[in-house]
Amino acid sequence: MNVTHIVGQIACLAGALAVAAGSLAQPVDTRPMVEWILPALTTNVPQTAEEAKEGQRSGRKLPPPEVLQPVLDPALPAFQPRKEKLTGSFKGAASDVLKVLVEKWFERFKTYHPETTLTISPPYAGSLGAIELVKGDLDFVFVSRELKPDDVKGFKDKFGYDPLSVPVSGGSYRHYGALDAIAFYVNKDNPIEKISFDQLDAMYSSTHHRGGKPITKWGDLGLTGEWADKPVKLYGIKPWNGFEEFIRQRVLSVGDKRGEWREDIAFEKVVFPVAKKVSDDRYGIGYSGIAYLDAGVKVIPVVEKAGATPQAPTYENVALASYPLSRLTFFNTNKAPGKPLNPALDEFLRFVLSREGQQVVLDQAIYIPLRANQVQSGRALLGK
Repeated sequence: MNVTHIVGQIACLAGALAVAAGSLAQPVDTRPMVEWILPALTTNVPQTAEEAKEGQRSGRKLPPPEVLQPVLDPALPAFQPRKEKLTGSFKGAASDVLKVLVEKWFERFKTYHPETTLTISPPYAGSLGAIELVKGDLDFVFVSRELKPDDVKGFKDKFGYDPLSVPVSGGSYRHYGALDAIAFYVNKDNPIEKISFDQLDAMYSSTHHRGGKPITKWGDLGLTGEWADKPVKLYGIKPWNGFEEFIRQRVLSVGDKRGEWREDIAFEKVVFPVAKKVSDDRYGIGYSGIAYLDAGVKVIPVVEKAGATPQAPTYENVALASYPLSRLTFFNTNKAPGKPLNPALDEFLRFVLSREGQQVVLDQAIYIPLRANQVQSGRALLGK
């Protein structure tokens, strides 16, 4: 499956989503993989300092939506507003790329509970909001990624427990800066057709929490002929970075065992050059967000668990949440274990985690609505 094949694989998405609606559990798919050859994406450039400041002041300017959009999972629960009157004002923060979506949620929620007010204010930056949450100056913070380990540690050091982090939407598919899905890829000459989380852990980690022996040659991944004894050249993103933290958590870490990177990885300070590095290195492998696939590389389908069907990062698979390296946005707040969340915040989260709340996501058309199983998992975190 060649680069960039992911860029344009958007055929008949709506019908496919409707068919696959309720459950993600499917029999193993034994069909062979198909390779698509399409142009690489336009190269993105980092924000200027002024653009970053403007994003903190007013929210980041969002890209145009994808031409096709998913449909809501029909198994999403309907919102059933509480009958009792809810009141109160709650102050929060949000990442610059979430400002518009969050304010749309607030606006819709107020139609159900007009005497409850939720607000966010600048600076719009998830990292700053997380710090204020630890200080106790905010009631909640929306972050377009997982919280930093230091943020979680700081919170736990102060309160004795972790913050409550509830997924509230999918990320985007390939929008620069808006939590795009992550892909692993190799040089276009590489014959590999799939790769498992166990193999990635054996390649990239020093901890090997998944139990595999270190992988250093392409022959260790089943390649033969002239590839068998060739060394694997690893490219990655230097910690700390939201992309590397996501891969660390999803692939290298198991349970409460945090994965650590190998020391000989060719780390890049930022995500922008990784695709070009792999494109120029016949024996290279790297990862980045799909929005950064601006060079001729070959994207590899991944296998999360033994026996599972390899999942390529197509738009359809990301929208269905079957691609295991799709990302999520989070609502973070302070909820002590065994104690209920404030009724108004609890009600707001139940609205967001409903058909009506995810319709707001779909209407904005930048982020991908959650599937029913994701909503169910999120609601379970609320303790009811």
